[in-house]
Amino acid sequence: MELIKKLREMTGAGMVDCQKALKESNDDIEKAVELLRKKGIAKAAKRGDREANEGVIKVAVSEDSKEAYMLELNSETDFVARNDQFQDMAESILKVIKENKPENKEALLSLDLNGQSVKEALDVLSGTIGEKMVLKNYAIVTGESVAAYSHLGGKIGVIIALDKEGKDEIANEVAMQVAAANPRYTTSDEVGSEDIEKEKAFQKEQMLKEGKPEEIIEKIVAGKMGKYYSEVCLVEQEFIKDDKKKVKDILDGANVLKFVRFSLSN
Repeated sequence: MELIKKLREMTGAGMVDCQKALKESNDDIEKAVELLRKKGIAKAAKRGDREANEGVIKVAVSEDSKEAYMLELNSETDFVARNDQFQDMAESILKVIKENKPENKEALLSLDLNGQSVKEALDVLSGTIGEKMVLKNYAIVTGESVAAYSHLGGKIGVIIALDKEGKDEIANEVAMQVAAANPRYTTSDEVGSEDIEKEKAFQKEQMLKEGKPEEIIEKIVAGKMGKYYSEVCLVEQEFIKDDKKKVKDILDGANVLKFVRFSLSN
């Protein structure tokens, strides 16, 4: 029973699985751990076609407040997403991101996490808990001031970087704005010509349906585009805490270098 208890603490596997592994390994606990690890990976592989749309988004900021990190780790159910082992795994992977700054998701999955790759660790936990787990995405932003914001218990996450030092509080305010208003771009300069033409065509069609004369439609559409930019561009949006101001009015001379928003509902 002591060996079973120890093996359960080491692997998180169920009692029956631990008993079987110890029997198969002749009570060699290291071999039993390896057997359970392989079993977990095999079980995880069988869940490949399942949907994993629940999960958690974790965020963190470097000690010098120059970098922010974000991870989205998915599970099949919200019940598992709230499981301590799942939450601990997400925190551990976020720490790996913070320490190693991988170039892409494939690189991240191959990095070491307590003696095995991140992918293997996820597969083992998947086998232990009994649900598919997916490392959906991660992001890193760098700037003179950064912020990381988590909303709705990890259902939405935002990281943001500004180009001026000492603006951490402002960065946090803007991160909350991004979480609430979900902008697609930072400024109107970033809006692609294809999106602009698509929006103009939509507005013209609406004006024609309303019977507006063609000679004034262009002027009306120009005004409508201003409203469009105020919806999709972060700095042009109304500030959520004071609708008399736009986000650009609260930046205090700073510029937004980059923002990233993850949402489990997307």
